[in-house]
Amino acid sequence: MAIELSDELIQLEEKAWAEIQAKELTVETAEAVQAAVTAHAEATGQSRFDVEAALKKRVRNPELEGE
Repeated sequence: MAIELSDELIQLEEKAWAEIQAKELTVETAEAVQAAVTAHAEATGQSRFDVEAALKKRVRNPELEGE
């Protein structure tokens, strides 16, 4: 089953990834991503782990999308 990701989740992870690469990740950004992932997983009945993994794969390794 494919994990559906919202635009909000993708935007939050893109922000976090940019901060990580700049070595400037804030606690607020990290907490926002985790809260959004948890809420999305609960709302869709999916595993939080699966949602987070799909989100990171989509943002950090888009060339692997679809594998």
